[in-house]
Amino acid sequence: MIYPIWALLGVLAGAIAGSFLGTLVLRWPEGRGVMRGRSACDECGRKLNVFDLLPVLSALLLRGRCRTCGAAIDPIHGRMEVGCAIIGAFACGLTPGAAGYALAFFGWLLLALAVLDWRHFWLPDALTVPLVFLGLIFGRWVTDVTLTDRMIGAVGGYLSLVLVALSYKAARRREGLGLGDAKLMGAMGAWLGWQALPFLLLSAALIGLMIVAASIAAGRSVSATTRIPLGTCLALAALPGWWMSAMVG
Repeated sequence: MIYPIWALLGVLAGAIAGSFLGTLVLRWPEGRGVMRGRSACDECGRKLNVFDLLPVLSALLLRGRCRTCGAAIDPIHGRMEVGCAIIGAFACGLTPGAAGYALAFFGWLLLALAVLDWRHFWLPDALTVPLVFLGLIFGRWVTDVTLTDRMIGAVGGYLSLVLVALSYKAARRREGLGLGDAKLMGAMGAWLGWQALPFLLLSAALIGLMIVAASIAAGRSVSATTRIPLGTCLALAALPGWWMSAMVG
């Protein structure tokens, strides 16, 4: 059952969250502060006002360009706003109240991590580690999985990928998996419980194979050393993982 009013509130909250997270995924990898200073056009330096910063609407009205110099604005801004709005509508529309906002917040952070990993192969500890503790606190609103199961999920999710990373390094003599992926897996276990971990891994593996297949179809070279953003795949696997944890919780 969909609750329209709550879905609308989720859209509004998501658009606002997406505006902030869009700035974060652009500035953070470049070493620029997210909270300091007003937003400005990267080309002409003009400080942006309220009209320029309306989530989703500004991107549509200005057609993705600076109102002063006409320079193109990175489309990640609008995409993050739309993505977070969709997540908010889905989460709050299906599970109204505090549970919906908890699920939406989980989804918003996963989207930011997915984009960072896709663009930069980077899963910052400043997002993954707090996500673990937030999952242990607020995960009870997202599923019916017990705190014990979520604690086991956090530890088991982390250690499972650490074991894979160490085994790969021992066998191939090179790094094949970052600890950021293991921390993200632990965070997802903290939110969804250990029961969801096998389905998360399976879904992420299938998504990774689809990315490889799409690369081959596009004519790109793929080899044993081609990097695949596992964090992005795990984040995309969260929806079937949440569904599975809700079914077994």
